[in-house]
Amino acid sequence: MELEQLRLANMEVQEMLLLLAGVTIVFTLLFWLTRRWKKKAIASFGDPTLMKSLMPDVSKGRPILKFILLLLALWSMVVGVANPQIGSKIEEVKREGVDLMIALDLSKSMLAEDIKPNRLVRSKQAISKLIDKLKGDRIGLIVFGGEAFVQLPITTDYAAAKLFLSTIGTDIMPSPGTAIGDAINLGLSSFGDGSELEAGTKTNKAIIIISDGENHDEEAIEAAELASEQGVVVHAIGMGLLKGGPIPIYRRGAQVGYRKDKEGNTIITKLNETMLQQIAAAGEGTYIRANNLQTGLSVLFTELNKMEKVKFGSKIFTDYEDRFQYFIAMAIFFLILEFLLAEKKNKYLRKIRLFD
Repeated sequence: MELEQLRLANMEVQEMLLLLAGVTIVFTLLFWLTRRWKKKAIASFGDPTLMKSLMPDVSKGRPILKFILLLLALWSMVVGVANPQIGSKIEEVKREGVDLMIALDLSKSMLAEDIKPNRLVRSKQAISKLIDKLKGDRIGLIVFGGEAFVQLPITTDYAAAKLFLSTIGTDIMPSPGTAIGDAINLGLSSFGDGSELEAGTKTNKAIIIISDGENHDEEAIEAAELASEQGVVVHAIGMGLLKGGPIPIYRRGAQVGYRKDKEGNTIITKLNETMLQQIAAAGEGTYIRANNLQTGLSVLFTELNKMEKVKFGSKIFTDYEDRFQYFIAMAIFFLILEFLLAEKKNKYLRKIRLFD
């Protein structure tokens, strides 16, 4: 499918137009004030007609032409810096892979530092490394606490996945809890209808739960069983240590203490490994325990590679070509032309009298 599309890589069109307008207004005003000052300075020496006869080489039009050339050079330079690009076509690329929905626990217990630097940061690092290993697979992101939300719909745009991942924090969760069951159910409904799949193929899908398993709901195992019945594998990564750790409290980016219960005792959050193992077993997946040495990505990636790859297509823009060099060349041309053009009249051209 052929398509000509112009875009600016480094600057929005509106910003470029505003910059050009501002440059034009400022330089035109300065040029006009300078011309006005010169006229007044010449008039202070004597009669304008007499002064004109005493300065036959002075040209009225050439300074204006030189100013126009400078403006053209500036306009070309601004457009060149904006780096206009042309995309020649949209190409449909066939990809082969699996569909992954990652469900990340954002409950406050994920701030515990039994796994350094803390459970949540280590989880995000693991997801980022997993994204780096993907080739052709589609990935989506769900976050959950007391409720579950789709943070990123399933996509092949790995850069977008990393961008959304970087914005995640426990403060975006409106209610406490660990609704793993809701996350699994939401993951099942987030894979899409498979309209992008080639005819006659059946996708293999997986949901990856990353959680410490604390304060879970009772529907998690049932949800994992339902996923398995629909052909979706549920893997679980236990993020935390069995000995656990306190939950830090942060205010304005600084730690001010640890969470305490009603009796004033420091709350120790521990990995609920049994629950996560049961979820993975119900979903016919694999349970992996993370620790300070590794997050189990190698084991998980081995399991993902065992899944049957399916083909699906996605349309992407291709063949964008930079065009900044043409505008930079034009700017240089106008600057050289302005430099070579003298403000005074050419003495040889002044002798030409076509109509005398």
